[in-house]
Order: sequence, then C-alpha cells, then structure tokens
Amino acid sequence: MRKSPKLFYGYIIVLVTSLVLLVTQGTFFSFGIFFKPLAEDFGWTRAMIAGAFSLCSILQGLLFILTGRLNDRFGPRVVMTACGFILGAGYLLMSQIESVWQLYLYYGVIVAIGMSGGLVPMLSTVSRWFVKRRGLMTGIVSGGVGLGLVIVPPLTNWLISIYDWRTSYIIIGSASLVILVLAAQFLKRDPGQVGQLPYGEGEAEREESGSEAEGFSLWEALHTSQFWLLSLAAFCFGYYLLTVMTHIVPHATDLGISAAIAASFIAIIGGVDIISRIMGGGIADRIGYKPAYQAFWGLVIVAFPILLIAREVWLFYLFAVLFGLAYGAKVALQSISAAELLGLKWHGAIFGTNVFFGFIGGAIGSVLSGYIFDVTGSYQLAFIICIILSVVGLVLVSLLKPIRNIKREF
Repeated sequence: MRKSPKLFYGYIIVLVTSLVLLVTQGTFFSFGIFFKPLAEDFGWTRAMIAGAFSLCSILQGLLFILTGRLNDRFGPRVVMTACGFILGAGYLLMSQIESVWQLYLYYGVIVAIGMSGGLVPMLSTVSRWFVKRRGLMTGIVSGGVGLGLVIVPPLTNWLISIYDWRTSYIIIGSASLVILVLAAQFLKRDPGQVGQLPYGEGEAEREESGSEAEGFSLWEALHTSQFWLLSLAAFCFGYYLLTVMTHIVPHATDLGISAAIAASFIAIIGGVDIISRIMGGGIADRIGYKPAYQAFWGLVIVAFPILLIAREVWLFYLFAVLFGLAYGAKVALQSISAAELLGLKWHGAIFGTNVFFGFIGGAIGSVLSGYIFDVTGSYQLAFIICIILSVVGLVLVSLLKPIRNIKREF
C-alpha cells in the first residue's frame, strides 16, 4: 500500500462518476421537456404523464437501496455496466410508445432500473476514496448533476425542435448506452483495488477513521432517530425538487414564455447547481455538515415565494438562481451527512434508503402537482405546499445530532 502515489486514482474516480451523473441526471430531469409534445400527440393529461415520472422516481428510489448495497459488495463497475445498458434501452423504447401503458412500462420501470446505478452508487463510491476533502470531492462529483442540467435539457429541446420527440429519444438512448457502459469500465470500488489508501487517511484521526470504517448496518441505522430525520428531510426535499423540475417548463409556457426560454430555466438551475454543490461540500468541510445543511434549506424557503408571483422572465431567472443554489448543495450534503452520522461500512445501502424517501416525496409531488393543475388550472397551491415542506425540512435537519450523542434504540 502506498500513501503518496504519483497518480491518485481517486481523481479519475471523481471525473468518471461526474460524467455518469451528468448523463443519468441530465436525461432524467429532461422529462419535463417532453411533457407538451406527449400531451399534444396523445391527448394525455398532465397527471397521467407525471404519473410515469412518479413511478420512475419511486422505483429507482427503492432500487437505490439494492444498488447501493450491490455497490458496497461488488463495486460500481458491475452495477453501472448493467444499468447503463438498461437505461439506454429504456430511452430507445420510449421512442416507440403508442399507449399510456407503454409510457409507464418503458419510462416508469425500465428507465428507473437503469437510473438506479447512478446517484447513490456514484456518491457512495467517492466517499470511500476520500477521508480528507470528502465534502469537496462529493460536491465536485455531484456537480455533474448540475452540468447535466446545463447541457441536456436545452440540447433535448433543440433536438425536438429540429427532429421530433421520437427521434430525440433514439439519440438520447444511444448516447446514454455508449457513454455509461464505457465510463463504467474505469470505476473501482475503493482504493484497495489499485493498491492505494483513501486520500488523507494517514492524516485523519485514528479514532475517527475506525468509527467510520465500522459504521452502522442498515438494520442498526433504522433504529436511530438520525436516520429518520435524514429520511424525512429527504422526503421534503424530493417533493419540492421534482415538482419544480417536472412542472416549471409547462408552467412557464402556460404563461406565454417560449419553450426554449423555459428550458433555459432548468439550465440556469443546473449552472448555479454546479457552483452550489462544490461550495456546499467545501463549506461542510470547514464549518460542519449541519450548519451547511441548515443554510441551504433556508435559502429554498426564500426562493419559492418568487416562483409564486413570477410572471416575467427575469423573475423566473431569479428563482432559478436561488433554487439552484439551494438545491445543489443539499444532494452532496445528504451523502456527507449519512457518512458522518452513520459511518461508511453500509453507506451505500443507508444513503440509498435516505434517497428512496426523497424519491417517494418526488413521486407524490410530481403527480399531485399535475393533478392540482388539472383540477384548478394553476400551480399556485402546488407551490404553496412546497414552501410548507421546505420549512418542515429545515426543522428536521436542525434536530440532527452527532452519532456519539445518540442511542441506537428509540
């Protein structure tokens, strides 16, 4: 084992996992771009279309528990290779849909299975490679999500305008399959596989390192209040996040804003998101995960009232900037908080379960917001619910305590 290799492979891991998240999350959050083309071609309601997105969210969230654990045992190369093939196939099949059951099967099930190899396994892998600078590197990697939002939704809108939504899905599916499967071949589960130590392990306190190496099992974590605080906060986060990412484009176009400009709102969220994730990880390294987590929860409470009153493009851009700052850091901080509170031994499974709660919230938020629009003709009530859950989330993360001060049993 070498403490100071000439090339620390962890930096390659950071690069590759960032690319994986760019593709998986960028394509996932492009679903709202397909909303109106699908509705126009098939006459489906927004609740019906959002239902497929909600099914995809719930299923991939549930599968994150499994793929997180598979990543703990077998490593990200195996997990991402399989999921890359499946995700690409799901998007290719989306180009062939003719009925609503196919939408739910291809997107709600097959795309969800492919997506489950992305967020949780990638962030969990990075946590294993870094002791020192874990927050910063987790922030950089999760910044791949933001870069995906900058690149993929506008590109998707351009493809639809040049070709059509079916051809766009063929292009997206083919590119996703090739990029993800190739990228997976460079992934390694931990530094031991290449004869290295985690970055900064020799400088970390031995007591702390030993505690993290032991960690909680998933079953033990389920018996801590901290696990449930993280999971319920993730539920609130997921609810408002997928509500915005699914419905902001149709909401803006309903107000007379062009589809291209509406798609740029997601790109702005993604661009600011990149800065926020890196900044959030770095702040967590300096002041701790809890104060950083509280600060970014507070910011989203400021952002949502702007969306409530937004009728002009500049207000949407202001919301996108504030929302991107609030959203981006919280994904990195979710992973960091799970590692700090509950250890690394079962980090993939524990973090995956936290994220599952987030996707349950997102699934409910996405379809309920679509239903609210179908019934009322407006998203106002949907956005008010998001404000309420943002306040609840801030209260939940404020109750988090270090693992050494809590009991394993309620």
